Amino acid sequence: MDIFTKVLWLITGIWFIISMIKDKKRTLDAMKMSKKMMGNMLGQIIGILFLIGLILTFIPPHVIKEYLGGSNIFLATVVSALIGSITLIPAFVAFPLVGSIVDMGASIVPAVAFLTTLTMVGFVTFNLEKQEFGKKFALARNGLSFIFAIAISMIMGVIL
Repeated sequence: MDIFTKVLWLITGIWFIISMIKDKKRTLDAMKMSKKMMGNMLGQIIGILFLIGLILTFIPPHVIKEYLGGSNIFLATVVSALIGSITLIPAFVAFPLVGSIVDMGASIVPAVAFLTTLTMVGFVTFNLEKQEFGKKFALARNGLSFIFAIAISMIMGVIL
């Protein structure tokens, strides 16, 4: 376990203790609610993780390394961003998926582009957004989100 994870666990533990001291009943009620919510989501999480495992089984690591870690990072970034734009999976499942892809040899830039567009751009939910907020707003928000997602991935590539 790295130091960042240890620090997060420590901070979580401290806040939990503070919450228990401040109002034990509300803290325990919140824990019961979160346990119930997690139980409701467990089947979906397991299904998605199996799907990710299946996908990663059919896509050999050398293919991921060749296409997402090769010399043409910009093209790989744009393709990853497009795939992220049309994919609808929860972010908490996407993080382990992206981690696995990076471990297989993908460059960080396309991986961040996929993850960022996954959370910022809503191709699948576009019709609902258009209906609720209007076509002009939906196009502008999704277009700007796509552009900023590419920019964020490039900046993360420089930073990391």
